Amino acid sequence: MSFARFMQLALYCPVCGYYEKEGDTIGRRGDYYTSVSVGRLFGELLAFQFAEWLGESPKSTVHSPQSTVHSPQSTVCSPQSTIHSGPGVQVVEAGAHGGELARDILGWLQVWRGELFARLEYWIVEPSDRRREWQQRTLKEFPNRVRWVKSLSELRGSRDLSLAARSSPGIRRIIFANELLDALPVHRLGWDAKRQVWFEWGVTLQNGRFVWTRMQPGYSVTSLPGWNREGDSQVSNHKAGLSIGNFQFPIGNELLDVLPDGFSVEISPAAAEWWQAAAKVLGRGKLLTFDYGLTAEEFLAPERVEGTLRGYYHHRPSRDVLAHPGEEDITAHVNFTAIQEAGESAGLETETPLTQSQFLTQIAARVWNEDSSFGEWTPERTRQFQTLTHPEHLGRSFRVLIQSRE
Repeated sequence: MSFARFMQLALYCPVCGYYEKEGDTIGRRGDYYTSVSVGRLFGELLAFQFAEWLGESPKSTVHSPQSTVHSPQSTVCSPQSTIHSGPGVQVVEAGAHGGELARDILGWLQVWRGELFARLEYWIVEPSDRRREWQQRTLKEFPNRVRWVKSLSELRGSRDLSLAARSSPGIRRIIFANELLDALPVHRLGWDAKRQVWFEWGVTLQNGRFVWTRMQPGYSVTSLPGWNREGDSQVSNHKAGLSIGNFQFPIGNELLDVLPDGFSVEISPAAAEWWQAAAKVLGRGKLLTFDYGLTAEEFLAPERVEGTLRGYYHHRPSRDVLAHPGEEDITAHVNFTAIQEAGESAGLETETPLTQSQFLTQIAARVWNEDSSFGEWTPERTRQFQTLTHPEHLGRSFRVLIQSRE
């Protein structure tokens, strides 16, 4: 089978997939850290930024932390009990895992932006019934605020959508994902320098173990003008590229001359397709992602001969991603050039690309303004902020892509 199929099963199989396990897979006792596992600050800073994007005025909606507690009996505003004149707004999270990030965002908005919280619809895109159960347990204190769909396309016609959301194409919406795209299935391609052809790596079973094997020519790698797969006569002197489905990865012939034999690169049509689908559903608002990633040019650096594919098991990275299917995380860097182009082809405008450190520092600079109404900046928040932004921790590893339609 193709590696993309192997990765899909290893991570998402309802019976044995890695992401279907309820045990600790994230944090100190798990296999890897995320920004969410650092603490609540990541979600709180996002909530602050989301409130600005959604047009909320902090001075008119400040709630005192002494008078508001996180209790469904005392603070959750239900549509039946409160009437608000402002227009409805939506935040849509994809890849919510256990629901902790949604909890942190909603908890901060409930305390510090009460008016916005009261008219907010928080949607989670979750295809897994099991993960949805985890999220519902985590978010039980927000029973009237969170709703679920299995796919982005359901946001267009869900019966649970408010009347405003279904009738008004101008509803303001934020769609975001945190470390989702790098976990979508990738195809792994290799370069045969002697024959000057690309081939696709697949997976087969040998003596009871999964091992790499070359796919048969033409299985899923298709040719573009100027690119030769095995069996073609010679390499064109014009622009070359790779294509799987509608996904295209242009490569210049000058680069092919210096790529070492066995050079590997991962391409993810699934990530580009997901991003374009999100762009089409967005309407008016922001689409953003936080992820490990590179530009197309950075993927093709000759020194990156083994590509970016890796596994994580008990916080130890591994290149042998076939060894423990269902027991370790498998990930590959996101091609930010590809998803940026996917969004722009759907009519979105791209904002300046940022590292996570740059993005969060810009938010924190506004938070530290005495009029920001964010809450006390405690030593614990300082520690979390350092972990989220320091280049040796999470600050430089993660990149942020933001696109918008106004």
